[in-house]
Amino acid sequence: MTAAGERARPGPQDAPIHARFHLVRFAEIDSTNTEAKRLAAERAPEFTVVLAGAQRAGHGRRGRAWASPKGNLYSSVILRPACPPIVGAQVSFLAALAVSDTARRLVGSSTTIACKWPNDVLLNGRKVSGILLESATTGGLLDWLVLGVGVNVAHHPGVGGAYPSTSLHDEGANSADVEQVAALYLDALAGWYDRWRVEGFAPVRAAWLARALGLGAPVTVKLERETPEGRFVDLDAGGALVLELASGARRAIAAGDVFFAAGEGHAAGD
Repeated sequence: MTAAGERARPGPQDAPIHARFHLVRFAEIDSTNTEAKRLAAERAPEFTVVLAGAQRAGHGRRGRAWASPKGNLYSSVILRPACPPIVGAQVSFLAALAVSDTARRLVGSSTTIACKWPNDVLLNGRKVSGILLESATTGGLLDWLVLGVGVNVAHHPGVGGAYPSTSLHDEGANSADVEQVAALYLDALAGWYDRWRVEGFAPVRAAWLARALGLGAPVTVKLERETPEGRFVDLDAGGALVLELASGARRAIAAGDVFFAAGEGHAAGD
């Protein structure tokens, strides 16, 4: 492992996690997404992945802090799908499926694994990962997309928030280490990315709905200026949450924070 802040190019001593990915490793860094965005702007190739042992300034959606001690996975992958940003946003669903696939390989069959819209993965009702997309566009198409994913392998920050956190170790995967989790996650991500590029969002949508938390349950969606309530009944063809209002009308919501009534959130399946 390199010294804090020192970038290391993969060499013969570093067996590739997945042959497609170009690894850039840090012992510690401010944020893997920040470094990946810099590399992307310098024309780093698609599938460059920044991995760090720890982060000093990890962050999630809306600038929320992401605790980043040594022992967890911190990764950012550069993708170049050359599609409109609204389509590129579907990558968060690929990431959630890849994380849930990874967790299923490591935890016991009795563990409930669920995907919470728009981009959380829960184990037994507790959050195990964070997903953050950042991008730049040229002429209405994505120039690059950075997919940041953190997975709580050995540690988690505590029990605050709407959903308490957990780690793979706490859910029974006691022998899992960061390298193993990274290898499984990147392999799963590559598979879902290829399928999305060839087949579109439909198979991703179907797989995500099969693992969806609270499908059919009452929800409140916190938006910037309102908090609509209704039943979570579907994802539309682009990945927006479909809310059935009390009137019976349906409303598609592209971004927001979803809250379930106590005891209502449950996984549709596994």
